[in-house]
Amino acid sequence: MKSPGMRAIGASIALVAIVSTGCVAQVPQPPAAQVAPTGSALTQQQLDQLVAPVALYADPLLADILTASTYPLEVVEAQRWTLDPAHAALTGDALAAALAGQPWDPSVKALVPFPEVLRMMDGHLGWTQQLGETFLVQQADIMDAVQRLRHRAETAGQLRSSPQQTVGTDADDVTISPPPSQVIYVPTYDPWCVYGPWAYPVSPPYYYSPWSGACDGAAYAIGFDAGIFLPFGYWEWGSFDWRNRDIRIDRGRYDQFHSGHQPADGVWHHDPSHRAGVPYRDPRNISRFQPERGTNQAFRGYGGRDGASASSARPTPPVYESFGAGRAVQAQSERGQISRQGMSGGAARGGGGGGGRGGGGSAGGGRR
Repeated sequence: MKSPGMRAIGASIALVAIVSTGCVAQVPQPPAAQVAPTGSALTQQQLDQLVAPVALYADPLLADILTASTYPLEVVEAQRWTLDPAHAALTGDALAAALAGQPWDPSVKALVPFPEVLRMMDGHLGWTQQLGETFLVQQADIMDAVQRLRHRAETAGQLRSSPQQTVGTDADDVTISPPPSQVIYVPTYDPWCVYGPWAYPVSPPYYYSPWSGACDGAAYAIGFDAGIFLPFGYWEWGSFDWRNRDIRIDRGRYDQFHSGHQPADGVWHHDPSHRAGVPYRDPRNISRFQPERGTNQAFRGYGGRDGASASSARPTPPVYESFGAGRAVQAQSERGQISRQGMSGGAARGGGGGGGRGGGGSAGGGRR
């Protein structure tokens, strides 16, 4: 898989760029009218739109992505860390030992063996930050959206067990587990194809995979990378409790690699000290994690869990800068949506399918 060539600029949240790269690129986002105002709960179609690119990932990897997205700066730093050839060559225990000295949250460290996933999250920061902000205030809704899309993929005949994954059930919920081997595979798919006709044409799914121009309903639309060999120390530190819409902590593994920080109730909770200078955008998150926004301490993301005081995990590096996209992003989105309707396969999907790269409000534009 190839990394995306552009960094996402979100239209509905404060936009971020990595100053150290010295450049900023924009990709289309959903039309502004379809994005929930800051502080408003996302609708069902907006939630499905948001999680569409990752809903079919294996449960352990999806748990890492959802929780790590609440720490966007650490995701960026981890991705930069993997670019060092000395780090890229590390595996297994050697990799876990090298990461022990890094201040990142375990969920971020767990993504390091998956550099393409980190590149996707770093390359589309607008999407990553919106996913994290929404997960913090609508965790159960995000997990509901994942289940809706998995059921749709099953109904479309696109989600099934294979040598790369095991698809099962937990009551009414669909589970996706890695194979019994020590190799973990990351799926590649186009949401326009795997979920059947998209139910919300005005809220087209985000996607980062290449688009073929049309979807063949008889073909299996999920591909997989070459696989990543595990075990790895930070892998499976937690797992989904689908029935309660929580992420449960594996106390033994979590304590082994993050001693003294496991929550008393055994359920994952956001740790605001790992925001490391990235302010919350959603007023609900601000009131919960930064109740004293007016102070420098609170503004830098040092508010503790549920508003309690907390110390930063490390000094705040000056690598984030806010931008406003304004009409430029919306114009790009609208142009993409119009062009999609004239491409092969567009009309066949009832106005909701066949979107070209970056079209219809997707954050696509290249392989992960």
